Amino acid sequence: MTLLNGVKILSFNHFLAGPLAAQTLADLGADVIAVEPIDGAFQRNWAVANRFVEGDSVNHLATGRNKRSIAVDLKNPEGVAAIRKLVETADVVMENFRPGTMDKLGLGYEALKAINPGLIYAVATGFGTDGPYRNRPGQDLLLQAMSGLAARTGRADGAPTAVGAVIVDQHAASLYAMAILAALFAKSRTGEGRLVEVNLYQAAIDLQVEPLTAWLNGATSATSRGPGGIASWFSPGPYGIHATADGYLAVSMAAPQALGLAMGIAALQDFTEADSFARREEITVIVAEKLKEKTTAEWLPLLDAGKIWHAPVQDYEDLQVDPQLTHMGAFKTVEGAHGVPVTMVMHPARYDGKSPDVRLVPQPLGAQTRDVLAEVGFDASEIEALVASGAVGAK
Repeated sequence: MTLLNGVKILSFNHFLAGPLAAQTLADLGADVIAVEPIDGAFQRNWAVANRFVEGDSVNHLATGRNKRSIAVDLKNPEGVAAIRKLVETADVVMENFRPGTMDKLGLGYEALKAINPGLIYAVATGFGTDGPYRNRPGQDLLLQAMSGLAARTGRADGAPTAVGAVIVDQHAASLYAMAILAALFAKSRTGEGRLVEVNLYQAAIDLQVEPLTAWLNGATSATSRGPGGIASWFSPGPYGIHATADGYLAVSMAAPQALGLAMGIAALQDFTEADSFARREEITVIVAEKLKEKTTAEWLPLLDAGKIWHAPVQDYEDLQVDPQLTHMGAFKTVEGAHGVPVTMVMHPARYDGKSPDVRLVPQPLGAQTRDVLAEVGFDASEIEALVASGAVGAK
């Protein structure tokens, strides 16, 4: 993919949101240089499910695609000087350290703008770069708790529930990449760089734009979470996930009479569309009890015929054989940097019918340190001196 060819990005990102945003831009053709500590960034050394593949963290495999890697000691003046040289030809600097960290290193926005006035300096934080929460740790579960997302997820007769993926980080990554693309577009028109800021707290709020807008404008509910098996506090019956004879089935929005015809429930003929909200718990109980009478496979053609929006509940093992995901190439297995196969979740958009490919598998730490420094004018002896001093690390 060549949409961002010629765009050079220095990524000082760790954890998930920052590295994932940088990978999105790398997929689109940007030359993303991942700047990591000498011992590697967090996502290289820690793994969800404690899973490593030939020494590579699955977090690195999830976020390291199509990037070049350099290792730099940012506490070493020579390492910082090398970074400042790289900044001279960069279009974007990305960082998601705690507020103030890059300033202490001499690599904050004002310092780097003085080197490169057209620089786009993009910052991702947990709660923003100022304000009373600026120094709080921005971790996904904590943001789900604080933002109302957990309070509004799950059953009314259960506890607040966390979403089963790091959804706040992942949404923040999309917003981060989007904001950088907007700044790059503006720069293409004006030549001006700018400071771009996103934060996980507002990303968590943005995930709830529909229900929050309803609540902020007077919508009410007796419970924070959906009552009677309904999936959310703001939804009609029987919107939710319900048990069948052998599994689970999601039933989306449907008129009670249409449901009654499709499922053979005579009692639903007495309900109007307005009752979908007014009598939502009653409708949900009737539908949920009926669904238990047949298997998921038996219900699917009946609901299809009735044009009822529905879906079987799939788990991860189902996704690799899902025909639509296979058709779209959602997963790709390639030979990893250490010669063993690794499977990645691919870029989720297509451009002129094509998806971005894997130009560069997630790289070993410092694999391109020498190349990147040579590109900005360091000669071989200078590079080896930096390696020997510990200012940079190289494979």
